[in-house]
Amino acid sequence: MAYNRSDFIRIREEYSKKYLKAREAADARARELYEKIPELKTLDGILAGTAAKIMGAVCSNNAEERISELRRENERLLGERAKLLAAYGYPEDYTDVHYECELCGDTGYVDTKMCGCMKKELILAGYRSSGIYGLMQTQSFENFSLDYYRDSEEAYSMMKQEVALLKKYAEGFDQNTYKNFIFIGNTGLGKTHISTSVAVKVIERGFDVHYVSACSMISDFEERRFGDRGSDERVDLSRYYESDLLIIDDFGTELTNQFTLSCFYDVINTRIINRKSTIINTNLNRQELNSRYGDRITSRLFGEYLPVLFLGKDIREQKISGAKRGK
Repeated sequence: MAYNRSDFIRIREEYSKKYLKAREAADARARELYEKIPELKTLDGILAGTAAKIMGAVCSNNAEERISELRRENERLLGERAKLLAAYGYPEDYTDVHYECELCGDTGYVDTKMCGCMKKELILAGYRSSGIYGLMQTQSFENFSLDYYRDSEEAYSMMKQEVALLKKYAEGFDQNTYKNFIFIGNTGLGKTHISTSVAVKVIERGFDVHYVSACSMISDFEERRFGDRGSDERVDLSRYYESDLLIIDDFGTELTNQFTLSCFYDVINTRIINRKSTIINTNLNRQELNSRYGDRITSRLFGEYLPVLFLGKDIREQKISGAKRGK
């Protein structure tokens, strides 16, 4: 899996802190009780010694008998300890280490495998760092409706096939996946919704997705090139080149100039060379794309990207009309 590196580092540090915090809290509770119940400290010392004796008995001549004897003694002492705590109004596990996740003990791993709790944290972090956290609240494959395309048999049939193709692509995304798409169609036909749906599935599979509008992307490159911040604060552009899946929304809405063309060409070409998957959404047709971006970019878009055409009527307008009619 290729979770976003900065997210992974940050969450690993958070788990280390949680682990230490849980153990420190347990130690503090133990010190609290030792002050109130001195005999508890003595009892815990004996229990610690019993555990050491059990380990030592493994190598003795009558190991099985000796270990059984020591275990019975350990159980007796634990029973005394529980009664002592109860007499003072404390639960039996008061001094135990209480982890947020008892399965992995707040380490993030069970044996050598990543625990489900850490995977969940990485997925949530991926949503936030991808740029789709707000969109994913309302946009997914599960709530994408083909009913808005039923006015046209051609549009409905095409969208049904395309949605199935993209869902299969997202659900099967892995480290070997290299497939690019360019979503083409008028505004309001579901390009952003499907892009978000793909991003959510790919992130859930543990891969780094960077979702950005074309305007925001160019803004990052301008800030990097022309901004006056120090080198330590400069915008990090690495995810445009290195993320497992880059999604550029609203391609063609940005101000186009030589700098813009250079940025787009560099990202698109570098990702093709490195076999990194990309999805681009645009309201422009091929002729309009060629007129705006020229042959160098357009030839790559239609040579390395699979065109996905979005047909039908503006979904937003359909929703407004339906609301007015009381549907």
